[in-house]
Amino acid sequence: HCPQCKVASSSVKGHAVTRPRDIRYGDDPIMLRWTKTRYYCVNPACERRSFTESIPQIPPRRRTTTRLRTQIGRDVGEAARSVSEVAASVGVSWPTAHAAFIEHASKVLSTPKPVRVLGIDETRRGKPRWTRDVDGRRWVRVDPWDTGFVDLGGAQGLLGQVEGRTSAAVTDWLCEQTSQFRHAVTHVVIDPSAAYAAAVTETLLPNAQVVVDHFHLVKLANDMVTAVRRRVTFDAHGRRGRKQDPEWANRRRLLTARERLSDRSFAKMWNALIDNDPTSEILTAYIAKEELRALLACAREDADDSEVRRRLYRFYTWCAEANIPELTRLAATIETWWPAILAFVHTGLTNARTEGFNRIIKQTKRAGCGFTNMDNYRRRIMVHIARTRGQRPAA
Repeated sequence: HCPQCKVASSSVKGHAVTRPRDIRYGDDPIMLRWTKTRYYCVNPACERRSFTESIPQIPPRRRTTTRLRTQIGRDVGEAARSVSEVAASVGVSWPTAHAAFIEHASKVLSTPKPVRVLGIDETRRGKPRWTRDVDGRRWVRVDPWDTGFVDLGGAQGLLGQVEGRTSAAVTDWLCEQTSQFRHAVTHVVIDPSAAYAAAVTETLLPNAQVVVDHFHLVKLANDMVTAVRRRVTFDAHGRRGRKQDPEWANRRRLLTARERLSDRSFAKMWNALIDNDPTSEILTAYIAKEELRALLACAREDADDSEVRRRLYRFYTWCAEANIPELTRLAATIETWWPAILAFVHTGLTNARTEGFNRIIKQTKRAGCGFTNMDNYRRRIMVHIARTRGQRPAA
């Protein structure tokens, strides 16, 4: 049949020989030779005078089979292999392999559906670099960050990625979604980022409640303990910590949860700091960190509101009576973000799945040996994560 007018024809014009690429059989390539027939179009009203026969496995003007293109698309997208590596293994050019991957990606990726719990987090795309500004007069530091949006309550996985980690970047992505999508979001899980919180609390998500991921809160507490330890060491010795300093030797124990330390290891750390830190500021910071962890553990223990208030009071009281600048700043941060922290205590929602996707994003970037085209970069990430969520098109 003529591909334009769909009229059957048996008038033979000639023959053409083509050798399309096909998948390998083990280590050996398959040498495929196809003698195609060229026909005259018998419809006088058709503008096409002739056409060549084709089959679904080898569409017109294709030098590769459909199953080979499917294999290339899966190897690049799902296995996170570089396009050049896959192209060399099957014996095609880079543009041919990349076009096969784009065709495969179009079958996998789709418009995000409404979600109930939305996770927002950033990931670094590369190292900071210095470039000229628009006028070419000044050097400007460019810090490449991307913001990812994840479905934490369903099976969609990574919904999208935008360049930057600002309120405008989040707002622009949310504006691209439908009003049904924005009204369906009930909780948004973020790290303690003022930029993300400002974008979420706008009228774009009228039914959403901000939830702070507890992992970042514990990290803030650990950073506070490290800052106190370094300051106390420098005040006492006028230098950085060394191996012979007990506070430096126990630096890992100070950042470890109390329940993960054996009684012997905990006693060794405690006694060493009691004997060698006359200010007791390091242990005071350590206790403050554990009090914050006990407060966040209310989400896991399903504690009632009175127990939550009691642990919060203990944390605030300890920080206030200690009168240590680092503890005061930590307590001020907790006070600022307390509504979102309380939402975590009540719901137990975390960004753990988002952090897992960030690891996959970094692995994909390393496998591709860097990306210069951001569209290709995001397409590769989205397809690879779709594979981890079981989203695969029919062959």
